[in-house]
Amino acid sequence: MSIQIIYEDDYVIVANKPNNVLVHHAHHSRNKADELSLLQLLEQQTGLKLYPVHRLDRKTSGIILLTKKTEFVSKFQDLFGADEIQKTYYGVVRGFAPASLVIDSPVKGRDADVYKEAETHLKQLETVTLEIPVKPYDTSRYSLVELTPKTGRLHQLRIHMNKISHPLMNDAKYGDKNHDLMYEREFGWTKLFLHAGSLVFKHPFTQEDLNLKADFPQDWIAMFDRFDWKNPLGH
Repeated sequence: MSIQIIYEDDYVIVANKPNNVLVHHAHHSRNKADELSLLQLLEQQTGLKLYPVHRLDRKTSGIILLTKKTEFVSKFQDLFGADEIQKTYYGVVRGFAPASLVIDSPVKGRDADVYKEAETHLKQLETVTLEIPVKPYDTSRYSLVELTPKTGRLHQLRIHMNKISHPLMNDAKYGDKNHDLMYEREFGWTKLFLHAGSLVFKHPFTQEDLNLKADFPQDWIAMFDRFDWKNPLGH
């Protein structure tokens, strides 16, 4: 599997992570031998040992920032901490999402019962009504949404979409199985429709202003065509 490299300099590689690829294996992971992580795939491809600055869920595709030396990580993480990196995600959700919404609802952290503040800004970009019944309705409705997280909690966007009753499509944990089954049956689309589309930031070492975009996976391109939706990343 070849990984698309979006940007590279002396400090970082910015890559486009495919769906269903772990960024790195946990030390206690049982499946180390079964599948290569993003870090392993990139090391094979570039010969470099890389260090991720932030997380992307296994099932989420899109842009991820990795440094070439461990001592570079903190400078980039400081940008995330100071909200000086703008992360933009795109999702396809069930139903007609609101035109815009700020979702300010705590999300359970990695520590089982500790809830942490979490904020997501939503903007609806496109909608479609399909003449395909999904119980209990005779038709099915979907929206393309732009999601800007202001915090970086585990599964934040997936949980927030579920909380406002517009779950992401093909989200096995927080989604709607009836709609997901229809997507698979009618279109053959089974991967989570959540994509980290862009990062905008000032490079902490070179001071260059960067606006970096990760192309959508193939299922998304097929969907834009099928639903007559405009590609928000402009391709």
